[in-house]
Amino acid sequence: MNKKLILVVLGLSLLGMGLSASGRTAATPAATGSTMNIVVGPEPNSIDPGLNNAVDAFIYISHAYEGLYRFADNGSGEGKLAPGQAESYTKTVNADGTVTYVFKLRPNLKWSDGKSLVAQEFVYSWSRVVDSSNGSPYDYFFDMVVNAAEITLGKKNKSELGMRAIDDRTLEIILTYDCPYFMDVVAASLTGSPLRADLVEGKDQWTFSPSTYIGNGPYRMKEWVHNSYILLEKNPYYYAPVPGPETLKFMLMDNDNAILAGFRNGEIDFIESFPVDEVPGLIASGEMHIVNYLGTYYISLNASKAPFDNALVRKAFSLAIDRNFIVNQITRSGEKAADGFVPGGVSDAAGAGSDFRKTRGGYYSTRPEDYEKNVAEAKRLLAEAGYPNGRNFPVVEYIYNTSDAHRAIGEALQDMWHTQLGVNITLSNQDWAVFLDTRDNGDYLIARNGWIGNSDPISFLDLFISSSPNNDSQYHNPRYDAIIAQARSTSVPAERMRFMHQAEDLFIGEDSVVAPVYFYTNKYMMNPALTGMYYTPTGLFYFDHVRPVSP
Repeated sequence: MNKKLILVVLGLSLLGMGLSASGRTAATPAATGSTMNIVVGPEPNSIDPGLNNAVDAFIYISHAYEGLYRFADNGSGEGKLAPGQAESYTKTVNADGTVTYVFKLRPNLKWSDGKSLVAQEFVYSWSRVVDSSNGSPYDYFFDMVVNAAEITLGKKNKSELGMRAIDDRTLEIILTYDCPYFMDVVAASLTGSPLRADLVEGKDQWTFSPSTYIGNGPYRMKEWVHNSYILLEKNPYYYAPVPGPETLKFMLMDNDNAILAGFRNGEIDFIESFPVDEVPGLIASGEMHIVNYLGTYYISLNASKAPFDNALVRKAFSLAIDRNFIVNQITRSGEKAADGFVPGGVSDAAGAGSDFRKTRGGYYSTRPEDYEKNVAEAKRLLAEAGYPNGRNFPVVEYIYNTSDAHRAIGEALQDMWHTQLGVNITLSNQDWAVFLDTRDNGDYLIARNGWIGNSDPISFLDLFISSSPNNDSQYHNPRYDAIIAQARSTSVPAERMRFMHQAEDLFIGEDSVVAPVYFYTNKYMMNPALTGMYYTPTGLFYFDHVRPVSP
């Protein structure tokens, strides 16, 4: 890879293109409140709330479905916890240490086809998720619920889940312990949205048609033209008025240049992916907005296949990454070079204001002046593994999905690993759906990856337990599983954090299962004639309150 190509900054002037200062020609129809055109990703692999594991698809799902609690706008632009399908809840700590939550649903809830929604439909949905035979990538999310873990492992029947509908409006959930992040799971996890058994059970294609993709959110599916767009319209049966556009048109695109061109010519109102060379200028012009994002961009190294079944090799590949080059010369959006897996902004034992990452510190230095020391150690480790200066190391393939940024990062890594370690890497650019299948099935050696969690570190660390469907690195360590089990079984903050620091020490410090690259920021551009969009640090954008800017 020629690094000079990445360092080129295009001297393109927006005014020289005859555009307005905002980079757009004129307000689109969304400015009148009719349609908002949005691009957050390509054709989704799944929009089943219980089976999806991609952020872009969760954005589609978040407008068509709603859980017991949700994130709502509080005026700051960042969504905060608020009642959703449930109007309230009570919490009781029982004498045996279990905890009972009782949620009271809003009166007269409806599905988007007008049928009544009842508490039992939450029980059906959650039971479907924890039943591993259904293939949910988040079957472990509800492990704090009585019998959920045993059901996932096939030791109990899903009918034994500690959850029941007391009546049509009352839902009881019993936890094995006082889980401090349970309400975050309830609100942030669209995986826990209710589902209708009559529409879903035994019907693999139910998500593809507006006649069967029946939700309970502020919008409902009107049309899906595959590989083109998903059109949502206001749900007339939603329990509250929806002040947003009459329709949301999610245009399914993955060409960053075409996406930005569509925004500039007024065909698209909201975008969140960009050509890498355009980013500095868009930030400088004020067109691009950068917001909080609790996530880590990392490299998965398949721990089940040679040569990456050797921790020395994995650690060498991680240390040879020049993370500062990637964030300063490629992504250039305020990302931080990652010195661990759990990002900054995730709470530690002291709660709000404390920081898990700062408490532990890094596992290697990300100071630019220390990069050569990292490389020297990487070379030593690779030689110890039997590959001095890369001799006899096989040619291995790095897979990524179509995106300018992913391609540029892949080329940079290819160059670093060849220059510093003497190994040869080939690059494979795969379509989104193919890429997900390849990575999820472990049919790779090196793959780009990313994870978005919430404010509790467990949302990052339980990714790597042996039973996790999202354990793309195929990492299986009984010690790690036991530590995470201990972290999950106590609600004492100091104990929980001690176990979780031990877990990260093991899978990053000792085993180098993945190579963290940087901690995310989230960036977007929106039609300046519109306001009312809000977001969450988990990567979701909400458009149900978007409206024209007041004159």
